[in-house]
Amino acid sequence: MKKRIVITGGPGTGKTALVSQLESLGYPCFHEIIREMTLRARREETGTAHQTNPLAFVRDPLAFNKKILEGRMEQFRAAEQLQDPVVFYDRGLPDVIAYMDYFKQDYDAYFTAPCRQMRYDMAVVLPPWKEIYRQDHERLESFEEACAIHSCLERSYRECGYEVHALLPGTLEERCRELLDLIGNQND
Repeated sequence: MKKRIVITGGPGTGKTALVSQLESLGYPCFHEIIREMTLRARREETGTAHQTNPLAFVRDPLAFNKKILEGRMEQFRAAEQLQDPVVFYDRGLPDVIAYMDYFKQDYDAYFTAPCRQMRYDMAVVLPPWKEIYRQDHERLESFEEACAIHSCLERSYRECGYEVHALLPGTLEERCRELLDLIGNQND
């Protein structure tokens, strides 16, 4: 039985680094899809790849969120083709409605139904960590905004029926070991 593990958390919590570390250990990982989508949308909407909040430049934020949801659904389905017993995801379906909540966007069953039907076996959240948080050209939120997004993410996963497991701050190796211990798949 394949274990689907989604790794979530607000901006700047170390998700991408953790997923890259897991991938270097040989685990199949599905990467965050919004980065490439955001760059593509910026170019299409403005003709440049300037950095700003994606909702500030897309003409139709609802359609943009549908594309994100559909991309994550494709990732979920793609895992069926893998023979590996454990698969990791950098963000999952409930992240979409969490961000829509954060940006005060309305949504309907088109968004909520897949979040409840396409189930991960475990949701792991990386909490805000001020010591490693940095704003940059892709991470525009202040630390306070990142904390608010974190709250929306936890609420979204819980409302979708998940028990949310938090990883403690630590080195990348410590967090990776903690995660593998948590899922019972430690490879020494």
